[in-house]
Amino acid sequence: MGDAKPVPLTVYNSCYRHGIDEKRRVQIPAKWRPEDEGAELTMMLWPKHSAGVCLRVLPAAQMAQLMADIDAMPKGDEKKIYLKRFIGSESAQVTLDKAGRICVPDEMARKADIKDEVVLVGLLDRFEIWSPARYEKVKASDAVLAHEAFKFME
Repeated sequence: MGDAKPVPLTVYNSCYRHGIDEKRRVQIPAKWRPEDEGAELTMMLWPKHSAGVCLRVLPAAQMAQLMADIDAMPKGDEKKIYLKRFIGSESAQVTLDKAGRICVPDEMARKADIKDEVVLVGLLDRFEIWSPARYEKVKASDAVLAHEAFKFME
């Protein structure tokens, strides 16, 4: 039996502010990049915050888990087909180029109010891409909820 090399776990932590170039390419931090050259990430519109839409980026394992979670919903649940339709139509597969950048599709950039700068926010197992103005609102909202949220931590 051969010794299988354990797959390293990528942890998406910290925040990074980067410019976005004229082709809408965003630099991804080196420690967030997939080890496999040509590995795809799934970028999707994420409309769940009162500050507005952001882009959520999932590695393959997290996208597979999201799909499994949706498939596990009851067949008659109307939200199941809605989620499949929304995520299916408002997502794109993106691949890092040799310089470690991903390209934000034009329509997604418009909906997320992304212009010349972005904030990349680590969510431990995935990350988000925010317009700086929207992210400032998110930070303020998160600060209010932090005390309550940390009550669940030991």
